[in-house]
Amino acid sequence: AAFCGFYVEGSGQSLYNDATQVVLMRMGTRTVLSMQNDYKGPPEAFALVVPVPVVLQEGDVKTLPKEVFGKVDAMGAPRLVEYWEQDPCAPEVDYDRMPMPTAATGGAARSQESKPDDLGVTVEAEFVVGEYQVVILSATDSTGLETWLQREKYAIPAGAEPLLRPYVEGGSKFFVAKVDPKKVTFVDGRAALSPLRFHYDHEELALPIRLGLANSSGKQDLIVSILSPEGRYELANYANVTIPTNLDVRDEVRTRFAEFYAALFDRTLEKHPGAVVTEYAWDATTCDPCPGPQLDYHDLSTLGADVLGGGPGKVEPYTNWQMTLTRLHARYAAADAKDDLVFKQTTPIVGGREHLVSGGKLEEGARSADTNNFQGRYAIRHEWTGPVECKDPKRGRWGGPPAGEPPVGVKAGQGLAFAPRGQVQLAQLVTEDVPELDVKAAAAPAVGADTGKTAGTGKTAGTGTGTGTTAGTGNKKDEKKACGCASSGDRGELAGSLVIVGLAGLAGVARRRRARGRA
Repeated sequence: AAFCGFYVEGSGQSLYNDATQVVLMRMGTRTVLSMQNDYKGPPEAFALVVPVPVVLQEGDVKTLPKEVFGKVDAMGAPRLVEYWEQDPCAPEVDYDRMPMPTAATGGAARSQESKPDDLGVTVEAEFVVGEYQVVILSATDSTGLETWLQREKYAIPAGAEPLLRPYVEGGSKFFVAKVDPKKVTFVDGRAALSPLRFHYDHEELALPIRLGLANSSGKQDLIVSILSPEGRYELANYANVTIPTNLDVRDEVRTRFAEFYAALFDRTLEKHPGAVVTEYAWDATTCDPCPGPQLDYHDLSTLGADVLGGGPGKVEPYTNWQMTLTRLHARYAAADAKDDLVFKQTTPIVGGREHLVSGGKLEEGARSADTNNFQGRYAIRHEWTGPVECKDPKRGRWGGPPAGEPPVGVKAGQGLAFAPRGQVQLAQLVTEDVPELDVKAAAAPAVGADTGKTAGTGKTAGTGTGTGTTAGTGNKKDEKKACGCASSGDRGELAGSLVIVGLAGLAGVARRRRARGRA
């Protein structure tokens, strides 16, 4: 539940933002900002207000299909995979990595001179886009801007004027999009509006979050996805940390993945207060394993590649589809968000893959590399329980389910902003210690315990993870071989719909030292 602006509404009732998905596309000085907002409150006419660095014109703003946000969300979301130990007596086979796939408006803009009764507010442009009536404002006084909005029959959230002040003093313009609620479907008081996209040129890549605190009802989750041919991004003005990854988890996590991840994320912030968490950094059109369809050039064009080229003041399509997708996630209260988010380019990292490194161990944490291959990945592993009748058994080779069982897909951790918190103990759900979080794994439940499952072994008791291709197929011979999958997946078990407005990066995450049992 986070927003880079605030809502004003005409009924005088409270109006809170619950979830905002934001995708930034960046190259040079060109930024394309796409956002999808959820809000809850009365269905009377309301507007959203977002500070922007320049005056936007009609051609700079458009609405988008919601489906593209779901694809970006699934690509960068933490994922749960499932592996079975392969027959230790079967001939060893190399598996190559999966091949990498290739990757309406209306009205007229106008400018008005400020008049004496305009309270220092100038209407720089106004036009209609989809269900939105858009007005671009400039102001010389935050009190005047507040009064102007009140005069237009919109109630400003309590405490908004001091939050408006630094943007007015800094010369920001204000994107005000008024919505006709008759064109919006409300379910249980919440509406998902048509996503909005606008682009502009500015030296700094930043996201205004302080204004969104006017609609805050407590902690806010902020997730930002950044697409750029220039590589990975992190925060320039907040601490950065990567999410602990490549953790093996118990079978119970299959049906409680959102709760598990919320506990892992909250524990990470306990150890790194105020930090922004990097959850994903990978080529935008590939993934391994894949929880759903990869992004293609149509998606990248929808999100801004069609206007990314040409340099300042010019608009041309960008046709080189090689981009990095960075997913950044923060959770904060009003007292924690003292500054807007300022992003900077940073170096590539890898981690969270089924890659073996020195000593035959699975890679741990995040480490620097010459390419971006980092993800939050968590695995349920089933040890071999069949006969071992050969002279030299090869243990610790992981792949798909036994013959005769259906393949399982990859589960993406969506709905994390609305996941129940405080209902699971992290130590009860991991099979190994997590030293960087000071978490010691609890002893495995005994056979026949309340879970009704055999600890750590055997067949799954109902996967609930879809019918895509096998989640991680392939044996390991060296760190250049990885197992992965491409699957449609089934994310129906996860509550809610994720947020995509975050922040973040990488900082020093302590490297875990853990040995993989090889019987």
